[in-house]
Amino acid sequence: MTDFGRYDLVVIGAGSGGLVGARFAAQLGAKVALIEKNRIGGDCTWTGCVPSKALIKAARVAHEVRTAARYGVGVNPPTVDMAAVPEYVREAMHAVYEFETPEALAREKVDVIFGAAQFIDAATINVGEHTARSKAFLITTGARPFVPALPGLNAVPFITYEEIFENDTLPKKMILLGGGPIGMEMAQAYQRLGSEVTVVTSSLLPKEEAEVQKLMQGVLEGEGVRFILQPARSARRHANAIFIITDNHKAQGDLLLVAVGRKPKVDGLQLEKAGVKYSSKGIQVDDRLRTNVKHIYAAGDVTGSYQFTHYAGWQAFQAVRNALLPGSSTGVSDLVPWVTFTDPEVAHIGATEEQARSQYGDRIEVHCWEMGNVDRAVCENDVSGFLKIVTKPDGAILGATIVGARAGEAILELIVAMKQRMKIGDLAGAIHPYPTYSTAVQQMAADIAVEHLLSGTSGRLVRGLSKAFR
Repeated sequence: MTDFGRYDLVVIGAGSGGLVGARFAAQLGAKVALIEKNRIGGDCTWTGCVPSKALIKAARVAHEVRTAARYGVGVNPPTVDMAAVPEYVREAMHAVYEFETPEALAREKVDVIFGAAQFIDAATINVGEHTARSKAFLITTGARPFVPALPGLNAVPFITYEEIFENDTLPKKMILLGGGPIGMEMAQAYQRLGSEVTVVTSSLLPKEEAEVQKLMQGVLEGEGVRFILQPARSARRHANAIFIITDNHKAQGDLLLVAVGRKPKVDGLQLEKAGVKYSSKGIQVDDRLRTNVKHIYAAGDVTGSYQFTHYAGWQAFQAVRNALLPGSSTGVSDLVPWVTFTDPEVAHIGATEEQARSQYGDRIEVHCWEMGNVDRAVCENDVSGFLKIVTKPDGAILGATIVGARAGEAILELIVAMKQRMKIGDLAGAIHPYPTYSTAVQQMAADIAVEHLLSGTSGRLVRGLSKAFR
């Protein structure tokens, strides 16, 4: 067995977290190796963020052609070539991958090693017929689709997000098991491409505000998606048809997509040989992202925390900083934004109204602003949506949700505002370009600021001063 040598840091897993961590370590001048047993880029590049957004784009084009008459544009109904759509998706994936190739990483002084990593002890790993030793390790192996123990499911053909983007056949009827972000994005995309989609789930976008759940169900139902809001009890196949059975309903389809969550990839690493504690829920870390073995760190999905590309990257950066620099920084945050890329998009940061009330009771204020009040949204016929901000009475922002076109972009200033502990009134004075979707934030902030200014004793004083000045 040959030896790769000794490193300052070995990163296991070349998804978004591993790439950020390895590149940062190399920038610090560390000797770093990045180990990957499959493809560099992980879920984000090959089975998640990138291909899903490319597929959503293709589906949106079909939808816009189909509905073009509302804008006075006459076109024929679109035809969808499901052999060509995956090709467009693959082009997007490979365009992103160009920045992640072994050659690109080598130019950044990152050693890329392909193979399955297994710990021999707390300082040594085995990769095939080779070993590598390191002062520190960062585990960023991510997560994989969770397949529920649903009676009959193993006897039924189904796919997960790992296979959906290679699908080159448009099913006449599609069943989607799961109501999370992946489920909602794929349900809308396939319905727009021409399938008849049925979603079976006990909960629709469960992490979102109740208003979001109601609105998005209405939007998707308006496009033809059927919802069975009951837990699945069993699955079966009859001839070429697939059935998912609930207590009171039966969904039938030609294609079944199972999207009920993800589970950390911890198997195969032989973590016990390194003395690292873990469970089926992930690798246990402290707020500095250290495992119980102090020179071994873990970040991202493998820790069982938020399952987002941006959080994995942020955590990996913090883990490397803590491993290779003096002092330490927290690698855990509750201020994590997320976006569901349906149409309209759903973006969120901080606490929901329910969470805020559980902590502060009635000592909160809830502010809503309809997208129908936003001129840009009216011009683009994107009026399905709203902005909701939860604050303390003094204007401190506790959480925000935006439902609308480009909500993922519009939420950015609220993320920065919460990070910098700004109050809602601070956003009112920032001049926003017109007409933009983010104007909604300024409109709401200004409305809140004026309401606070003119309420109570201060309001009477301000009105009195204004009258005297006139």
